[in-house]
Amino acid sequence: MRYTVSMLALVGLAAPAIAQDRPVLDVYTYDSFTSEWGPGPAIEAAFEETCDCDLRFTGLGDAAELLSRVQIEGPRTEADVVVGLDTNLMAKAREAGLFTTAELTSPEFDLPLDWTDDTFVPFDWGYFAFVHREGFTPPANFRELAESDASILIQDPRSSTPGLGLLLWVKTAYGDEAPAIWEGLSDNIVTVTQGWSEAYGLFLEGEADMVLSYTTSPAYHLIAEEDSGFAAAPFDEGHYLQIEVAAAVASSDQPRLAQDFLRFLLSDTVQSTLVTTNWMYPAILPGDGLPDGFETLITPDRALTLDPEDVPAMTETALAEWRAALAR
Repeated sequence: MRYTVSMLALVGLAAPAIAQDRPVLDVYTYDSFTSEWGPGPAIEAAFEETCDCDLRFTGLGDAAELLSRVQIEGPRTEADVVVGLDTNLMAKAREAGLFTTAELTSPEFDLPLDWTDDTFVPFDWGYFAFVHREGFTPPANFRELAESDASILIQDPRSSTPGLGLLLWVKTAYGDEAPAIWEGLSDNIVTVTQGWSEAYGLFLEGEADMVLSYTTSPAYHLIAEEDSGFAAAPFDEGHYLQIEVAAAVASSDQPRLAQDFLRFLLSDTVQSTLVTTNWMYPAILPGDGLPDGFETLITPDRALTLDPEDVPAMTETALAEWRAALAR
């Protein structure tokens, strides 16, 4: 068929109009979530099959950076949903006044604690831990670590959620003795990276004996790489709990889609995807349960946690102690 110039012009004008009829849902999250090996691509494809919309992820470094971006943008933010904050950032996020109530129907969460918050929706969780290679004998607690020659890689608590988790882990476990623990650990620290990816990459390159990560990290190596040569060190003080959350932005121009997406995060499809892409425990156990390999992971004897509303004050004190100890 031959097309006249007029017909081509009409087609060219019509195509963008059709595309614009498809609503866009903007989701802010952290970088690793949107990576090709992270959960983002699979979640995007699955949600778009159900929503007749365009799901657009924006990766913004680590979760602390993610919250800062949303705070700076305020009500003018393009985000409709924010995915990847955690219980340590919830109070600051709530204080910003940018998020709205989640419209959920009493989900039955599989979490180590009861969940009552009606704004922030938990989608996965895990425990912070130091990961090492098999063959290395790890210390049993922070005191032994500080007294040992073991080298460690950690993340900055001002820019990284694992880094903040470590800060609160030490403070929760040791209270007023935390400054002395940090002073002892200062000789063990090879470097403090901005985020988790940098630290874990250096660990894989052999730059340190252990790296701050999660008790679930060895499952990645075991399941995805068929490598059983990694383990998480059980610490007898207990391990600090992280619960990752999502929330709908109050100023969103797609409020219905935003709520649909929050519900979709808790679907069996997403929860099973998160286990082997984000390598965390699911907030709601999928019908098929956890994949083979997760039964090999350590289970902390004690879960350390703080009320989210107590975190800002605790962080201020702990951060001052951390900076003073590492500056000596």
